[in-house]
Amino acid sequence: MRADRGGRSKARSLIMFIGVSVLSGALAAGLAVPFAGFAGQGSEQVVETVESLPKEFESEPLAVRSRILAADGSLLATLYEQNRVPVRLSAISPIMRKAIIAIEDSRFYEHGALDLKGTLRAMVRNQTGGEVQQGGSSITQQYVKMSLVEKAKTAEERAEATEVSYQRKLAELRYAIAVESELSKDQILERYLNLANFGDGTYGVQAAAQHYFRTTADKLTLPQAALLAGLVKNPTGYDPTNDMARAKARRDVVIKRMLELGVITVHQANLALRAPVIDPAKVEPVPNGCGNSRYPFYCDYVVSKLLQNPELGATVKDRDHHLKTGGLLIRTSIDPKIQAAAQASIDKHTQRTDSAVAAITVVEPGTGLVKAMVQSRKYGNGRFQTNYNYNVEKSYAGGYGGFQNGSTMKAFTIAAALAKGIPMDYRINSPQQIDMSKTRFQTCSGTTRDPTYRPRNSTRGGNLTMVEAARYSTNTYFLQLSQRTGLCAIAKVAAKLGMYNGQTGKPLDEVISMTLGVGYVTPLMLSNAYATFAARGKYCTPLVVTSVRDKAGRPVPGPGIDCKQVLSRQVADGVNRVLAAVMMPGGTGGRLRFGTRDMAGKTGTIQENKAVWYAGYTPNLAAAAVVADANLPYTNLMYRHTLNGRDISDPTGSGTAGPLWQTAMQGALSGLPAERFVAPPKRMIGNPNAKPPAPPKPTANRPR
Repeated sequence: MRADRGGRSKARSLIMFIGVSVLSGALAAGLAVPFAGFAGQGSEQVVETVESLPKEFESEPLAVRSRILAADGSLLATLYEQNRVPVRLSAISPIMRKAIIAIEDSRFYEHGALDLKGTLRAMVRNQTGGEVQQGGSSITQQYVKMSLVEKAKTAEERAEATEVSYQRKLAELRYAIAVESELSKDQILERYLNLANFGDGTYGVQAAAQHYFRTTADKLTLPQAALLAGLVKNPTGYDPTNDMARAKARRDVVIKRMLELGVITVHQANLALRAPVIDPAKVEPVPNGCGNSRYPFYCDYVVSKLLQNPELGATVKDRDHHLKTGGLLIRTSIDPKIQAAAQASIDKHTQRTDSAVAAITVVEPGTGLVKAMVQSRKYGNGRFQTNYNYNVEKSYAGGYGGFQNGSTMKAFTIAAALAKGIPMDYRINSPQQIDMSKTRFQTCSGTTRDPTYRPRNSTRGGNLTMVEAARYSTNTYFLQLSQRTGLCAIAKVAAKLGMYNGQTGKPLDEVISMTLGVGYVTPLMLSNAYATFAARGKYCTPLVVTSVRDKAGRPVPGPGIDCKQVLSRQVADGVNRVLAAVMMPGGTGGRLRFGTRDMAGKTGTIQENKAVWYAGYTPNLAAAAVVADANLPYTNLMYRHTLNGRDISDPTGSGTAGPLWQTAMQGALSGLPAERFVAPPKRMIGNPNAKPPAPPKPTANRPR
């Protein structure tokens, strides 16, 4: 009995081999049956070959495009290796199902994994017609082959999955048998239609319907379905965007085959044959990647942050692949209304041909949500274009790494002084020039000095309070104040508020001129730091990705809103009071004030005018704007540099960068409630009745 069972098993294997050999002969256009492939092998060897083939088939998860959305749900970008949107079979029009079955496997619902009768008929028809008109493999076998190609990771694996050999056809058949035993015919057809390549970068019938006809798979008409069904055999050769005539000829073959099988009537066939193939004007491109996004620099930054998330893969390469194949739905922080306001400011105050660059970032206090990110140079490789994002640190793809930030650093000196108990009315005699060559400054590791340091003011000096010195941006006051607080205290405050060197990623240098600007900082970094003051000392890590869901709708873990109290509320309130004076009449930012909102801000101009800043905020929003030379070596903005098509004759924080900040914030705040700063404690204010010095003369109060 055992011998009989063994004999029957061998017999079945031989029968399967013969069937597959015939099928192999039907490859492409009906090649000769490759019995020669087994020449020299006995029946025992053939049986062993067949029996050694795999019996189970594991398909690769479909590569599905991912989408990046703005905060309002509008589409920012699509990322994909294959443009695919899977749908259920019930969401595919019946005529599409009939068309693909008619041309590829008309007896699909009648046979098993192998349709020997259909294969032989296809051989005869294709050889008689002189070209491939009908498929030689069943839909199940085609699905298996496409899946094997999909699973291939290397060129060698792809070549193995597509080679013309009896071994491959035997493996395909064994897999097809496994698939037919595990899945229903409808399930196989659904997977096939979602997996197939339909040309011009589209995969799956839904993406193809959207691309060629701007419709959905459930609404496909007969001529549309026939065109798509014909594409599967040769997605490039029959692509209507490549060759309309050839595409029509192939479509008509499908229509005539459907008529021959009685799937459609003569009247339906005639109407379909006369229908246009496609309307080229309606072909809908599906842009891929951030370069095609409406906010390309922001999109690149989003992708960079996603590539840091280990939940998307063990390596950066794995995460990148998952981003482009995982069907992720990525929601971001960007607010199109605020982004439009910031872009309107760039459009108003800059021109494409400017030699100087401008950039603005807007952040929401208390959440860290990045609401806008714009710059004057467009995305690209052409003239007056760039791939650098001037708003972010160098550690991110395309990040420029920032510019020296000038007197915007004085805000951190104010915070350090208030935290040490120095009140706002603290006076320091601040002459136009001061000799600090012998002055030692305390650092976190000791002391430092500069034997030749004799700084000057570019604005008002005198016996000033902290509020007055901030209003006029008096350098000699803040240098002396920073000597009293110590550089370590300033460095610690700045670090708590997310400030570091945007080029190197290292802490800011503790040099004696630290309060006048140090290192390289970015608009994102500075706006978020100032947002901490607006949020009463609550620092939030900048956030651009608010949620990620996989193709099943399940949330993918990742960084969310991350805030912590890094300054006391009273210290932050005090900083807000001091910097609010900057935007009052007579202050360096006084001309930038608009409406009746509470506002605070600070100008910044670095040595030799290589960059100028304005950073400011309300309780609702914080923004930083910079105008700079972005070409190495950096040069003075007032020499041979233009902004808005005009020479920059007198670059200042308020006069050059300030208008960019003002226009952006005015538009961004439109419609938002006018929230108020909280008053600091009286002990921090000091003597509110102290008589302020006389207001500066117009010529002396040149805004910086």
